[in-house]
Amino acid sequence: MSTAKQREVHSVETYLAQFGQSDSRLEFINGDVRAMTAPTIRHNIIATNVLVALAVKLKGSNCRAFNSNSLVRLRHENSTWLYFPDASVVCESNSQSELFQDQPTLVVEVLSPSTRSIDLDEKVEKYLSIASLEAYLILEQDKPYAILYQRKPDGFLRESIDGIGKAIHLPFISVTLSLSDIYEGVKSPPPIVHEPEVGYGRDC
Repeated sequence: MSTAKQREVHSVETYLAQFGQSDSRLEFINGDVRAMTAPTIRHNIIATNVLVALAVKLKGSNCRAFNSNSLVRLRHENSTWLYFPDASVVCESNSQSELFQDQPTLVVEVLSPSTRSIDLDEKVEKYLSIASLEAYLILEQDKPYAILYQRKPDGFLRESIDGIGKAIHLPFISVTLSLSDIYEGVKSPPPIVHEPEVGYGRDC
């Protein structure tokens, strides 16, 4: 989703107080605030399809799917980040009275032109540092294409899944997601208005 830099805040407490009283989604970037602007309809269709598929497949398990209004908190030494992934799965939840989750098992981001460099660089580094995380799933908007960083014994393995007939296997939650389900109802833009391509980040 699109982003615009807003005024700086000086503490997580100040940010959470603002977030609790605001209708806007504001990500906390270690002292700075990044406002999330409205995503495209295509973006929302993909994010909703993923959320619904996860929620249905996880029914009856101890894991739960969360939507894009659910914050994920990352902490490293004296630094803190609070992100709004497009979807997430949590198997060990914080108290339901809190505003964020600390232990996501899966996070999902749908790429947008203004955030793809963040999703493919900054958020790869930050999300993969979460001890509870088993996978980070990145989805293109304008074609059935996914990048999956999945935890293995020797670190995270990066995999590309390309094509409407392919599937994404998430054995740590016993779920398989088909790209045909994720992109159901999505009309790809004609080539003349395709979003610009950039690199897909580094391997891990």
